[in-house]
Amino acid sequence: MFSVASTVHAEDAPRVKFATTAGDFTVEVYPDKAPKTVENFLQYVKDKHYDGTIFHRVIGNFMIQGGGYDAKYAEKKTRAPVVHEGREALAKGGPKNVEGTLAMARTNDPNSATAQFFINVKDNSFLDPSVQQPGYTVFGKVVGGMDIVQKIRTTPTGAGGPFPTDVPKTPVLINSATLVK
Repeated sequence: MFSVASTVHAEDAPRVKFATTAGDFTVEVYPDKAPKTVENFLQYVKDKHYDGTIFHRVIGNFMIQGGGYDAKYAEKKTRAPVVHEGREALAKGGPKNVEGTLAMARTNDPNSATAQFFINVKDNSFLDPSVQQPGYTVFGKVVGGMDIVQKIRTTPTGAGGPFPTDVPKTPVLINSATLVK
């Protein structure tokens, strides 16, 4: 499992507090492992992009995903996609897709990640970069409030908006995402 001690500058790592309708949690991001991804994510935080978005995809034995849709399921406008850094981050000793880590969501195109992110709620090694696949860029970890992430993970889901499954029946809104360090 990834440990914060393996990140060279963990004491200087930026932290973002997510205030949600389910409670608050804090993530720490690692610019020394995935600099472009972290810069992209923090710019969305600074632009208040995540404020008012929902966790629109919750799969209890996999991950929770948010950052792309507002409470009425309208997709938020994004900037250009960020270059995929999965293999490079892993080569720098970065985290793998283990429980509590933060990664960028994307389409089948590895260079398509914009604002949406997900939090692994279990170890998902099949998402790690390898010679055969680009994987998903892990760029941070939940460092406070993992109980809130677990609470979101167990939220009953069904259809919602344009999505046929995996949408929380009671919306989980991100009220704010704030850089706290």
